[in-house]
Amino acid sequence: MAQTEIATFGAGCFWCIESAFNQLQGIKKAVSGYMGGQTLNPDYRQVCTGTSGHAEVVQVEFDPVQVSFEQLVQVLFFLHDPTQLNRQGNDIGTQYRSAVFYHSAQQREQALASIKAAQPLFDLPIVTEVTAASTFYPAEDYHQGYYLQNTNQPYCQFLITPKLAKFRQTFASLLKA
Repeated sequence: MAQTEIATFGAGCFWCIESAFNQLQGIKKAVSGYMGGQTLNPDYRQVCTGTSGHAEVVQVEFDPVQVSFEQLVQVLFFLHDPTQLNRQGNDIGTQYRSAVFYHSAQQREQALASIKAAQPLFDLPIVTEVTAASTFYPAEDYHQGYYLQNTNQPYCQFLITPKLAKFRQTFASLLKA
């Protein structure tokens, strides 16, 4: 039986990154949710106000033999712009911050090393927050698998679909068969 680990990432809207992570080999599941704030049991409406302190995140359970934490961070940096502070495109607010919520000292060190290694690829400083994981609150059911259920929705058509096409091309060797 394979040992799995947990990783939690914030990268703007969780719909895109959940869909991408679920396509990677070694990912047992990717769940959209909230982390990093002070509101207990937050819901989407509360998180969208920007006052809950939570970020939209995706928590992944993965087999580190099949996909490494470092590879997951590479995917994270591909899927969003880690140089934008508290926003991704038109999604603005602390709930859309770039973040790695680490679950171990090893993940913390790997996240910091990944940021250092990726920095030369960007013109601006990477502002991804590296913070200890706190309580994960799964998002409402309608957010789970949102992209797959709503590919014709304009946000999905114009923002997520092209990003996922580039993702599948770039990370083809890491995708599930």
